[in-house]
This record gives sequence, C-alpha cells and structure tokens, in this order.
Amino acid sequence: MNELLALMLSRRDVRGNSFTNQAIEKEKLDLILQSALAAPSVGYSQPWEFVLINDEAVKEEVFLNFEEENTKAKGTFKDRELYQALKLEGIKEAPLNIAVLFKSDKEPVLGTTSMEKMGEYSVVCAIQNMWLMARSLDIGIGWVSILNEQKVLRTLNVPQDRKLIAYLCVGYVKEFKKEPELKTLEWEKEKELKELLHFNSFTS
Repeated sequence: MNELLALMLSRRDVRGNSFTNQAIEKEKLDLILQSALAAPSVGYSQPWEFVLINDEAVKEEVFLNFEEENTKAKGTFKDRELYQALKLEGIKEAPLNIAVLFKSDKEPVLGTTSMEKMGEYSVVCAIQNMWLMARSLDIGIGWVSILNEQKVLRTLNVPQDRKLIAYLCVGYVKEFKKEPELKTLEWEKEKELKELLHFNSFTS
C-alpha cells in the first residue's frame, strides 16, 4: 500500500528540459504498453490504440503545431511572463512520442448509452496506468495538451473514426522533481481533501 502511494505521489508531468536522449529498452516499453491494456474499460470495449513516434520529421511537424497553439494561448492567462517562461512540452527532446487514440465502436457499447464519453474516459484510465508503470521504471512521461487535435490526426494519418486523447512524450529523465513544477512555481495552490468533499448532496 505504501509503495503504491509513494509511486502515485512521485509521478510527474515531465517537460522537455528534463529528458535525456537515452533510448527506452524494448522490454520496458512493452511493460508500459501492456499496463495500458490492463486498464478498466466500459463494456470491456478496450477502445484504445497507440501510435509510436520516433521519426524526427513527424515530431517536428507536431512541434510546429504546438508552437502555433501555444502562441494563441499566451494571452489567455494573467501571469503572461510566467507562462512564457514555462517549458510546456518535450516533443523533440523525448526519444519517443506516443499518441493515444480512442476508437469508437459502430455498435452500441454496454455502459455508454447514457454517458457517451465513458469510452474516452476508459482511455484516460489506460494512460494513467502507463504513467505509473513508466514512473516505476524511472521513465518519465509528459502529456502535451496544447495541440490542435485535427492537425495531429492528419500528421499521423489517423482514420476519421478515431479521436486523439493524449499526446505523450516518453523517455528517461535527468531527475524527477520532488514536487510538481507548477506547484513549486505557485501557478496554483494545492487543494486539500476537505475542500473537495460533499456528503449526500452538493452543498457550498
């Protein structure tokens, strides 16, 4: 129990300035991917697929996508100076990128008739498994969300019936920070459990 909790608490969203160029061993990559397959999925649909990316030209195209979207985002936040100082991706620095996809089913899926997005949430469970397994192997993962989804799908030649759930940067790191970077920079205050609990009904 304590080891599992320690693993969860030591997981980090890794940025590009932390990755090394050390290649990931095939057996360790297989463990990370197999851990995704062990995730729960609504209706046992297993709606996940993975595109492994190590081609520098493909990574460069995705990076340009990030740059364009990041430029748009800069004016959104109050602390623009801090935002500009943040390193928010590791697309080119990480030796491996993984696009995690959701594949919708043509037939009705058990458990999705009322909550249609349960299939996509299942893919997120798989990503969390990958993240924790990678951390147990001292391999870092960074989730890049400042991307135009449709452009990424076109770059990767993904069929139109798939959705991009996550674009992950994966690789060994120089170090795992003791605290989440955005917590250290006071981008947001860490929430306490008592702030988040409601009993029987939602009360302010």
